[in-house]
Amino acid sequence: MAEEIINRVANSKLVTIDLEDYYPKGQRVLFDIKDWLFQELILKESDFRAFVKEHDWSQYQDAYLALTCSVDAIIPSWAYLLITSHVSAYAKKIVVGDLVTLETAIYQDIISQLDVSDYSEKPLIIKGCANKPIPESAYTLLVSKLQPIAKSIMYGEACSTVPLYKKGKM
Repeated sequence: MAEEIINRVANSKLVTIDLEDYYPKGQRVLFDIKDWLFQELILKESDFRAFVKEHDWSQYQDAYLALTCSVDAIIPSWAYLLITSHVSAYAKKIVVGDLVTLETAIYQDIISQLDVSDYSEKPLIIKGCANKPIPESAYTLLVSKLQPIAKSIMYGEACSTVPLYKKGKM
């Protein structure tokens, strides 16, 4: 008779943290202002203000917005601030930059508010493979937050982890 297979990983004290579990729902939008520039080169204040005023900002309800300009033009800081003043009533988060910058800002907020007290003195695995666009910086932020309290931190899957940190014996 064959011996019963025991899943030692499932029976261990290892705690897996998957940043994908914290991925917030909401559309990510890259909002490019190049079309609001004169010849995609110059920001004319009166025209720009008219575009901002006439735009339907409600379409960004509960969205995450990255404001950018994809052409080589000098954009004054107030231009992004003006847009923000109109869209902030609708969007969940607004940044100036690309979608990676946006995801990084989202995860900075998530990790800063994350209650890690349940992970104190435990061996932790930070799950590495994700189907959602988790920025690399989110993992570094998480390690920085967990290291002071964790017994150990590993990265990857329970069957194949890379050790990152182990608390020294006192």
